Amino acid sequence: MASARGGDELRLLGTWSSPWVIRVRVALGLKGLSYDYIEEDLSNKSDLLLKSNPVHEKVPVLIHAGRPVCESLVILEYVDEAWPSTTGPPLLPCDPYDRATARFWTAYVNDTFLPAYRALFRSLTEEQRAEAFKNAVPKVETLDRALVECSKGKPFFGGDTVGLVDIALGSHLVWIRVVDEVAGTNLLDGAKFPGLAAWAERFMAVDAVKEVMPDAGKVLEQYKGFRAKWIAAAGSTST
Repeated sequence: MASARGGDELRLLGTWSSPWVIRVRVALGLKGLSYDYIEEDLSNKSDLLLKSNPVHEKVPVLIHAGRPVCESLVILEYVDEAWPSTTGPPLLPCDPYDRATARFWTAYVNDTFLPAYRALFRSLTEEQRAEAFKNAVPKVETLDRALVECSKGKPFFGGDTVGLVDIALGSHLVWIRVVDEVAGTNLLDGAKFPGLAAWAERFMAVDAVKEVMPDAGKVLEQYKGFRAKWIAAAGSTST
């Protein structure tokens, strides 16, 4: 893998199962960059994390030559601009209109799709699950159409190669599948959304993705742990 530009040290603060951290790890892999990965315990945050991201105190944080860059999408664009000519493909297209389109759909993933998905993720009852799933499906329909618009008949939102929208959405695929398994849902139903379902399989098969995606079994156990805590908390507030 390539080194950081000018031999500068490159470190990433993260947690193993975070889709937002996975976004950055995929981008760094696509760019062929070597880096030190530092696993954070968010229940006991390190001084380095608190110093590097004092506003939100969250991961991911990319530290390049001692200077921190925070927020996953900001980091992705930073990586694309700081290493434009490595062996990896650009994450954003060169054409200004295509760049604006990619940014629009990336924002849609973050600001519209993920809040709808998060309601499904946090649902505890059959009624909550059914309502959350009903609300999430139209967002998936929109993303299915967006894939056609952005890909122009090619394999990814980014065209021939993985781009910003692919990473923003694809980083959540393991979690989406785990939630489907627990909830008995199928958010990226291949019968309803064949284009998006096929895209998901292609994305998961990319080497830079396979290398950093968390094990689905471990994510499932973590999710079950989350749910047990939420159910206990809900029970304590209802008595």
